[in-house]
Amino acid sequence: MTTSWLQSIRANDRGAASAELVIAAPLVLLILMAIVQFALWSHATHIAQGAAAEGLAASRVQGGTAADGMSAARRLLNQLARGPLTDGNISSERGAVSASVRITGTATAVVPFVRLPVHAEAAGPVERFIPNVEAR
Repeated sequence: MTTSWLQSIRANDRGAASAELVIAAPLVLLILMAIVQFALWSHATHIAQGAAAEGLAASRVQGGTAADGMSAARRLLNQLARGPLTDGNISSERGAVSASVRITGTATAVVPFVRLPVHAEAAGPVERFIPNVEAR
């Protein structure tokens, strides 16, 4: 009696592995794609931060301009961000005492319908020459 009962259970489980695979495989692939999407977003954010820092360094030097900061940031974005960062937008400001560079964009989409924004900003004081009056 026990043998026929086990055989009936085994007969009813035929095809269960295929059904589990149909459910599990897309979930595993979606999780893998989400991990890759996060890695691309993180990489795009780091590139934007590096470009903002490069632009700030160019715009805050004595005699530098906001346009110098934008061109330095654009140059670095052109070299590094062709894949992970799309729709890169650069804005730069330089005042009498401070300069700032902002970069916005979107990380390249791996998962359909997911658009992760990227934002980086660098700001700092403008370099100024202050003569040493005590040395005279």
